[in-house]
Amino acid sequence: MATMSVTIAVAVAVFLYTAVVGTGNTIETSKPTFTIDYERNEFLKDGQVFRYVSGSLHYFRVPKPYWKDRIQKMKAAGLNAISTYVEWSLHEPYPGVYNFDDIADLEYFLQLVKDEGMYLLLRPGPYICAERDFGGFPFWLLNEVPKKRLRTNDSSYKHYVTKWFSVLMPKIDRFLYGNGGNIIMVQVENEYGSYNACDQEYMLWLRDLFKSYVGYKALLYTTDGCGYSYFTCGAIPDVYATVDFGSSTNDVFQCFKYMRATQKRGPLVNSEYYVGWLSHWRKPSPIINSNEVVETMKKMLAFNASINFYMFHGGTNFGFTSGANKYEKLENSEYLPQLTSYDYNSPLNEAGDPTEKYFKIKKLLEETNFSVSNEISPVPAPKGDYGTFKMQPLVSLFEKVSQRIKPVENDVPLGFEVMGINTGFVMYETILTDEQKDVTVPVNLTISTIRDQATIFLDQVQVNIIPRKYENTPVSLNINNTVQKISILIENQGRINYGSFMEDRKGIFEPVTLGNYVLGPWKMIAYPLNETSWLSTIEPQKYAVLPAFYKTQFTLPDSLTKPLDTYLDVSGWKKGVAFVNGINIGRYWPSAGPQITLYVPATFLIPPPGLNTIVMLELEEVPKNLSISLTDKSNLLGPISIL
Repeated sequence: MATMSVTIAVAVAVFLYTAVVGTGNTIETSKPTFTIDYERNEFLKDGQVFRYVSGSLHYFRVPKPYWKDRIQKMKAAGLNAISTYVEWSLHEPYPGVYNFDDIADLEYFLQLVKDEGMYLLLRPGPYICAERDFGGFPFWLLNEVPKKRLRTNDSSYKHYVTKWFSVLMPKIDRFLYGNGGNIIMVQVENEYGSYNACDQEYMLWLRDLFKSYVGYKALLYTTDGCGYSYFTCGAIPDVYATVDFGSSTNDVFQCFKYMRATQKRGPLVNSEYYVGWLSHWRKPSPIINSNEVVETMKKMLAFNASINFYMFHGGTNFGFTSGANKYEKLENSEYLPQLTSYDYNSPLNEAGDPTEKYFKIKKLLEETNFSVSNEISPVPAPKGDYGTFKMQPLVSLFEKVSQRIKPVENDVPLGFEVMGINTGFVMYETILTDEQKDVTVPVNLTISTIRDQATIFLDQVQVNIIPRKYENTPVSLNINNTVQKISILIENQGRINYGSFMEDRKGIFEPVTLGNYVLGPWKMIAYPLNETSWLSTIEPQKYAVLPAFYKTQFTLPDSLTKPLDTYLDVSGWKKGVAFVNGINIGRYWPSAGPQITLYVPATFLIPPPGLNTIVMLELEEVPKNLSISLTDKSNLLGPISIL
């Protein structure tokens, strides 16, 4: 009897073990699964039909304390999933140096999404575009990978991708759906059909790299634009191909037909449904009509499509993280730097407040039997109107105390990347010889490459500003025997993040000529502006030669229990960079438009009675009253100035 009991117990144990982990070819039936039913054209989550309505939210564009608020607002609108990119440059700013703290705390973000019961579509790149500097690639790749070999089967490029994934992918492993997490889909590359490489060997290699980490624990997919050519290069065997298009698309099903041409069956998916659009300096901010968004959305839902809104909440390109575009395949096509704001005309605006678009989307999802909540108020959260403050001059870039990095000297000018400089500015200086000064005036100065704006000084006196589009165009200078030094301040306005011109090296890296003379040697002084704490020891001055740092300090009203979000209004100032309590809140350029104010999250402010500090580096011109204000109103629709 005892022997029989033991035998039965062993048999039961073997059965349970087999049901849980499987033996041989036995399916792990107790594991969560996310798959495709090609017969019924449906997603299956644990064997049950599933459709998602997702929204893009980029953790790296939103202060960490606000992540939960944005996620909850998206859930309340009826969304059941969130999509995010992973930005390589944020996490590996220098080779082998990794950052997963604060705004880079990816695992914390993924956990918040999971805690809210929402699924996640992860887009790890390695290239993401996203209107970010260099499309999310770390700048140092330009030193390590041969020209024109990014996003190809090049061994050096693959080496760094492999190394990066060996750090990233183990961090997401516990969040994969098959491991009990919430990541149901993982994107391989990003809109590769829009890139001119079309390297199928690379795409197969990358697919297999993803498979080695993801396996069947989440569904691998690609995203490409509405056009046959995009799918020709962007689709990968054994990876589910999806499409993206905006609300202005007249024939919704025509875009879905490109999916069908790639794979005959499967659920329809719009992986980037554009409910807003990106903005550039000197260009009007696009406004996408809410009714148009809802009408196109109705058509997709009628086709039983899954949808990801791009963007549902855009956020902000804090610091120097915004990128640029150069669309046409012509050498003289226009360079278009992107705004600090990434409001994107989204359902949740830059400060996370719901808009008319938010509530119209929510209403439609409620009518379509998605789960919505009425906890979100249609009234925007209060903002701080803290008044006007006078900035005080501190120090010019020309003063030695401003030089935080040892200058580099070389016979010819060197680019930012070669010098290991990612962001900010570099001052290129050369002393004129007697022979170079003995010229007939005016004489032409020619800078072959300007990436992206050059300000010319003769003995620290500004004489000209040359935008990138006028590089290699002679500029007339009045040189006389008293002039000793030519200084050229180069501003990096953001690396191109899309298309044929992505390998966008910054600075001057070709000869500079004055008349018939090639200038040199050069001293190059870098100002990456990655911190401003050193300015705390600088006493205010009556005057500072531009470009110069300015500062003001203030306390918030005692009546405040906690700071409120606010906006830095820099009207009257011309162009520069602003810092709040040491945090780079981004570039300002009200003289170009359309962005006039910079978003200042409450989390960047110090509550009373603490002292707050605003620092600005102004490049070109200051208002007579030197005033700035912290206002409760955003202005992203200011006048446009065309050069």
